[in-house]
Amino acid sequence: MNIEPALKALAAALHGEGPAVELSVSPDGEPVVTPVPTPGFEDAVAVVRTSGSTGTPKATVLTVDALAASSMATAFALKGEGQWLLALPLQYVAGVQVLVRSLFAGTRPWAMDLSGGFTAEGFTAAALELTDNIRFTSLVPTQLQRLLADPSPDTLAVLRRFNGILLGGAPASAELLESARNAGLRVVTTYGAAETCGGCVYDGYPLEGVALRLAEDGRIHLGGATLAAGYLGPPRQTAEAFVEEDGTRWYRTNDLGTLDPDGRLTVLGRADDVIITGGVKVSAAHVQAELEKSDGVSAAFVAGVESAKWGQAVAAYVAVAGTASGDGAGGAARDGAAWAEEWHRTLGLLAPKTVLPAGELIMLPNGKPDRLAMIERLNALHQGK
Repeated sequence: MNIEPALKALAAALHGEGPAVELSVSPDGEPVVTPVPTPGFEDAVAVVRTSGSTGTPKATVLTVDALAASSMATAFALKGEGQWLLALPLQYVAGVQVLVRSLFAGTRPWAMDLSGGFTAEGFTAAALELTDNIRFTSLVPTQLQRLLADPSPDTLAVLRRFNGILLGGAPASAELLESARNAGLRVVTTYGAAETCGGCVYDGYPLEGVALRLAEDGRIHLGGATLAAGYLGPPRQTAEAFVEEDGTRWYRTNDLGTLDPDGRLTVLGRADDVIITGGVKVSAAHVQAELEKSDGVSAAFVAGVESAKWGQAVAAYVAVAGTASGDGAGGAARDGAAWAEEWHRTLGLLAPKTVLPAGELIMLPNGKPDRLAMIERLNALHQGK
């Protein structure tokens, strides 16, 4: 992958010598740089689309100051600057940040070839191209899981050479984190969004210059110097997501969380993940965690689907080893019924009434679960019963 045009365009925008740009990837896997007008926004560098995992993506405007603050805070948290390996799509904030951090650090990033998808072999080959002694990369949990499952000693060796592996984009299971740390990997879990220049909470604690609070309803608010300027498009979108109180500007996330006495954040799940079924409130995140404890289930996605009887019914899309199809036909439907029966015995009212097994969850290119696609399939399966 030739990332030189993307690096030059971002460098020009950071120095005020070029327009803000949006990065994407062509069908053959090469970066595409698109200049984007940003009327009303000063010092704009990059326009990054939100993931779109829960609706229409928004065009988020990231400025010089926000990106500089994010890069400095990241370097402080990781105890240094180094060479980055790009293993994520460029069109999302985590991919853009690999290039931006490299530009601020004056180091040369290396990009792995993602045209054929993410593979352990491709990652290992790309990691072997790194030349600096201090090395970093950003991954999503699905990628790290694949790398740890690879039997090649070379893969584990290159993973151990990274001074820091940022892990974000989706929740990482305790089992995955334990496996990574037992393997000697230096993993840092991150939480954030395009609206915060990517991850701004590391291992539960906000980065330097990042503010964190919980609203009365438990919703996570993030503030500080890393916040985006807003969204291109209708001003109401920016006004709904960003608020200013007592001189501090906040981004209102759609996630719920708790704070430990020492200020460590635990993300509980999305605010809209509460399913009301038959008058009972069910936490989708709680049910998901319970399903993932089952032998053979590597990942689960839980949501509410329309139900004439219950108003909403709990449904689950589960990644089960050895399942080739997730279309709900043939053996997959029988397997789903068996899973539903088993979980009804252990979870009672919390158990999913519809279960759709598949080889893996449906994912967006940035490694986040494609919630809309899985909900659509679960709805179709539930209504077809």
